[in-house]
Amino acid sequence: MNNGAEQDQDKQNLFAVVSSEDSEEPEFEELSGPVKKRRGIYLLPNLLTTGAMFGGFYAILAAMNGKFEAAAVAIFVAMLFDGLDGRVARMTHTESDFGVQYDSLSDMVSFGVAPAVVSFSWMLYTLGKLGWAGAFIYASCAALRLARFNTQVGTADSRFFSGLASPAAAGLVAAMVWTGYDAEPSRSLALMALFVTAIAGLLMVAPLRYSSMKGVDFRGRVPFVAIFAIVMVVSIILIDPPRMLLAMAVMYALSGPLVWCWRRFRKPVEG
Repeated sequence: MNNGAEQDQDKQNLFAVVSSEDSEEPEFEELSGPVKKRRGIYLLPNLLTTGAMFGGFYAILAAMNGKFEAAAVAIFVAMLFDGLDGRVARMTHTESDFGVQYDSLSDMVSFGVAPAVVSFSWMLYTLGKLGWAGAFIYASCAALRLARFNTQVGTADSRFFSGLASPAAAGLVAAMVWTGYDAEPSRSLALMALFVTAIAGLLMVAPLRYSSMKGVDFRGRVPFVAIFAIVMVVSIILIDPPRMLLAMAVMYALSGPLVWCWRRFRKPVEG
């Protein structure tokens, strides 16, 4: 009798173990069930980043060969690719730490080294040591700006930049070179180039707030006036691209100091 009872108990225990294993199987399938994201989707934003870096690389080569107009245009092309890679990554949910670091390295080439080389090859070389010092100030400030940006990723207010963004600084220098690409070298022009290049570099590390334009949602609906404004801006640029871009770059670069002065010296509102 005891043996029969023990056999029945063993059967029940075995059935319980089998049932437990069967019941746990869906959990195992649930954990291993989700299909991993295809790694190939990360190729698109990184290709755009590579395109931006190539623009900066080509700008350096063009400047070394005296093709300053092509060099300036290449920097603006790099700015276009740089503006697209981050937005594409966010829209396709392919953001990654690798992409952030790769983008910074690309920015250093396209918006740190390239503008300094282009400005030096165009006009700063006539100033000797003073010229290459001005170019180095720009390049080193760009490196500091990008390093600071990397340490603030995910913590800083995305609506604003701390200091002039490196693409905007590069656009200022590139627009200056594009505007006077065929000008004969002169000391006055070289000193102006030195001033613009050095100031663009210093603004990158200055504790000034600049609008990042990241609050614009291109996926949602926008007012008709916004579309009209975009068309008007593009039309104005097409009238005289180098001079119009230079004017826009100067206004954006000055917006940081002007806003700082306004906020610091404005009188508190009474009542």
